[in-house]
Amino acid sequence: MPTDRTPLISGNWKMNLNHYEATAMLDRLRYLLEKDDYEAVDVSVHPPFTDIRTVQTFLQSEKVPISWGAQDCHWEASGAYTGEVAPSMLAKLGVAYVIVGHSERRQLFGETDAIVGRKAKAVLAHEMTPILCCGETLEERQGEATHGKVTGQVHAGIDALEAEQVAGLVIAYEPIWAIGTGHTASAGDAQQVCGWIRAKVAEMKGADAAAAVRIQYGGSVKAATIVELMAQPDVDGALVGGASLDPDEFAQIVQFWRTAG
Repeated sequence: MPTDRTPLISGNWKMNLNHYEATAMLDRLRYLLEKDDYEAVDVSVHPPFTDIRTVQTFLQSEKVPISWGAQDCHWEASGAYTGEVAPSMLAKLGVAYVIVGHSERRQLFGETDAIVGRKAKAVLAHEMTPILCCGETLEERQGEATHGKVTGQVHAGIDALEAEQVAGLVIAYEPIWAIGTGHTASAGDAQQVCGWIRAKVAEMKGADAAAAVRIQYGGSVKAATIVELMAQPDVDGALVGGASLDPDEFAQIVQFWRTAG
């Protein structure tokens, strides 16, 4: 992994942890991580919407250099969208990163590439950073459709953006067949697809944007697999699901750099 792209390790809590549990989680994580870790790695946590204010208050009051993010948002700044949360609301809470297009949003809630693209643009408009997710199903992988599926999702997500905006993005490759299954793509598999993503960015937005954009891997990431994944030249971090709910495990993932060759 090139030294000019700071790794980003993001914990996606999904629909887990109430605000009391979130505080306990962060208090333990604060104890485990040290100043050197924050200098080597950017860290973000993505709690449920109901926890964001609590997470913000804790991290700010305790001066913990962890960014807080959201798991999703709507693309409009306001309106009659019952149950939705606007990017403007997240921005007011100091949210740094917003996950858009997670496979669970696509599969369970019918989000299309077009919707994901609108969300990414809205997040940027409110001066936050999208974590743009892409990935293929097991059926698509077995049918050798990974390249077309992933690069198509990336195309839709960045098409309407300027090169400078894309340079500041985070793109997360999360093979759907490896999410919550205990299966992890090999480091070589992750590198191949992340390399395709960077090549697609270069094709669409230029070499500078491709060199700057950070690409995460997500899919049953654990402390036992993170060092090998992060050794790949086009893998710049991880979008961590289940393991991010365990502060000890998540801390070990953040601290991959301590044992990396």
